Amino acid sequence: MSTSTIHTSEPRKVAVASLVGTTVEWYDFFIYGTAAALVFPRLFFPEVGPFLGTVLAFATFGAGFLARPLGGIVFGHFGDRLGRKPMLVVSLLTMGVATVLIGLLPTHATVGVLAPVLLVLLRLVQGIAVGGEWGGAVLLAVEHAPPGRRGYFGSFPQAGAAAGTVLATAAFYLVALLPDDQFLAWGWRLPFLASAVLVVVGLYVRLRIAESPSFRRLAQRQEKARLPLVEALRTHPRQVVLVAGAFLVQSAFAYIFIAYLATYATRVVGVSRDTILLIIALSGVVSFVMHLYFGSLSDRFGRKPVYLTGVVAMGVLIFPAFALIDTGVFVLMLLGHVMIFGVAQAISGGATATMFAEMFRADVRYTGASVGYQLAGVAGAALSPIIAASLFEATGTGYAIAGYLAAMAVVSLVSVMLIGETRDRDLADASHASE
Repeated sequence: MSTSTIHTSEPRKVAVASLVGTTVEWYDFFIYGTAAALVFPRLFFPEVGPFLGTVLAFATFGAGFLARPLGGIVFGHFGDRLGRKPMLVVSLLTMGVATVLIGLLPTHATVGVLAPVLLVLLRLVQGIAVGGEWGGAVLLAVEHAPPGRRGYFGSFPQAGAAAGTVLATAAFYLVALLPDDQFLAWGWRLPFLASAVLVVVGLYVRLRIAESPSFRRLAQRQEKARLPLVEALRTHPRQVVLVAGAFLVQSAFAYIFIAYLATYATRVVGVSRDTILLIIALSGVVSFVMHLYFGSLSDRFGRKPVYLTGVVAMGVLIFPAFALIDTGVFVLMLLGHVMIFGVAQAISGGATATMFAEMFRADVRYTGASVGYQLAGVAGAALSPIIAASLFEATGTGYAIAGYLAAMAVVSLVSVMLIGETRDRDLADASHASE
């Protein structure tokens, strides 16, 4: 095999590895969200009533997001110091172990208050793992990408989140077909235990790829930052804040349409749990394809125009989407979900990874991009299901939730407007300053 063939095949191999590994990690993260909607209120918080049980279950869900910035800091530090690849292996193993242990947890009926305590602890471990996963997967894909194709290759790890949603929802769809007593007794555990198999596949793929060219150059030139977090906040404070603001809308929308909607559709709209899970899974398939498509478009038209289009689409379409979901008609509910999760969010999502990576210089890229991205998870995803449940409890209408999400879109719109176009930046350049 010629050297040129090796060089042209490596980016594709790395993109696939980023996709597979990210799919596994987000599968683990998303099955928790589905379980928080359908299972945990009844098995871990049975004594507080449906509403408060749902809020507490989503609070444990949010605990994972509170831990994600810590994961971004820790894994970012070592990713900028030791390399992108080893951090991806460690994060995948950590996530897999925590997920399998959740599937083995005793419930409140067996050990009382210890059950939710253990649940929260394992959720925190999940959060730390996925907080470190995103930055490494993104940088490996983007920093390996050939010239003019960074947007497309950078969309693979983002598409992995959609693929993880499909797998997680499909797994719960299958076990949700069981009779209710069997589903609650043991069926819900199977998607968590299945993570062990997926982690083995992810590790096999990731161990076969090379370290990123940008990091190898940093190591050769001895240009690695001694304290990446300190250096990132010193040289790129504006970028960290703008990444958090830009991603806020995606973070909030995603976890309303993945996690909270399972509760909303079954308790408010009145459809069965397998119906809403099927809708989420089908919408995830569309999202997967659209991420890759719009990532490619960002190579042609720039990151900023593509990202802005998605933000505006989310803010405008959220009200008709909720109107369609409220009908309770399968086809219309699917259309409403696809409008947001399948298309509008995927427009911004396709450009996300590459744009955020291009905003930071090479020696602090893992840390800077990860911390900004994960801060949006705290402000958006961690709180959005709880806010949504509380808004509906107070108003009795899904349009209150839509209004909240539209406000998140405004915040992100302003943030993206303040970001300069990044498409033509040299990722090997460790000198570009905050702008």
